[in-house]
Amino acid sequence: MSPAGDREAGVEAGVEAGRETEGATGPEAAGAGGAFDEEHLALKSLLGAWALAVCSAEETAAVEAHLPRCPPCAGEARRLRDAVGLMHREESLDPDPLLRSRVLDECLRRRPARTPLPKWVAPYDAETARLDALLRDMGEAEWNTPVRLHWATGERTLTLCGVLAHLGSVDGLVATALGLEDPLGPGAPRTVGDRTETAVERCRAHGPPFVRNKWRTQTRNIVRTAALRAHDAALPVDFTEFRRPLRDALAGRAFACWIHAEDIATAVDYPYGPPAPEHLALMVDFIARRLPEAVAARRRAGLAAPPRRLTAAGAPGRTLHLEIGGRGGGDWYVPLDSPAALASPEHTVARLALEDTEFCRLAAGHVQPREAAAGREGDDEAVGEVLWAVATLSRM
Repeated sequence: MSPAGDREAGVEAGVEAGRETEGATGPEAAGAGGAFDEEHLALKSLLGAWALAVCSAEETAAVEAHLPRCPPCAGEARRLRDAVGLMHREESLDPDPLLRSRVLDECLRRRPARTPLPKWVAPYDAETARLDALLRDMGEAEWNTPVRLHWATGERTLTLCGVLAHLGSVDGLVATALGLEDPLGPGAPRTVGDRTETAVERCRAHGPPFVRNKWRTQTRNIVRTAALRAHDAALPVDFTEFRRPLRDALAGRAFACWIHAEDIATAVDYPYGPPAPEHLALMVDFIARRLPEAVAARRRAGLAAPPRRLTAAGAPGRTLHLEIGGRGGGDWYVPLDSPAALASPEHTVARLALEDTEFCRLAAGHVQPREAAAGREGDDEAVGEVLWAVATLSRM
């Protein structure tokens, strides 16, 4: 046994001796030679500090040498140590979800990155890393766990591996816009639905390790290339059904990664928290900025009442004040009669208040508009139109 092991065994022996002689006091219990001499009293006074582990190295050594020879002190040490144990609250073994961000921030504070990560790339970087950390704990059988995906107009069940393949296939459209290879190879389909089908088949053919490695390699390449091309924030990314500037495309992909990671975590009964507040704020802003067009699209589809009045582009019109609470929230003003109208506080006819995560889950189709925990004031029809417009933003 090592010296440290000998010392620990001696301390435990003293504590056990204290159990056997608990209640014994006086010189007889402490042993011959005057147990209550000055040294004994000094060491006894250190027992509280020793139990709290705040003694110096010299004091700790002296106390631990004394305990095996003094049953009364050993008994007192045991009681103090047990009491200290009761003072410590139970803590989760899972790391703080913000730990990665804090460590990276501190590292970069001490030594700035050679290629800084643009603010608009950070949410995608963080969410893909968080999902990768979740996947690291998956056993072989869990990769075939059914994961239910649902959005405003439908739902689908894929295996865990299939969900990751779906994420990678859509991310591939961002990759190709940046000049990287398409993960599905040359001539692959361009629509989200067709790409998902192709990717799911690849998952069945190659298995989870291949899919996970392919996905993670691609996410890192996207982050690295986007950082090198920070000036290309407005680069168009073609998703076939719609086009978005690179800045918004990555915000959308970060949002999808978080939502599908929650789908996976729910399927395997594992806790999974929301993004860091500064990243959640960018996702909330991305969703809020799409609402004017979403309201107009519902009208064009005959799903909402026509505008109350015609408003010329750039002219002030009826406005809804969207108030998002939480650390990722803020205030937005949504034009109600035309996406090109000028929205302003002076022309507000309604107010809609939601928490940041509730707003995002509504936009993901995970919360129904009529069930959303929302505060409302003013024109109830306008509030309802915007709630439904948020939900229509969801897709697989």
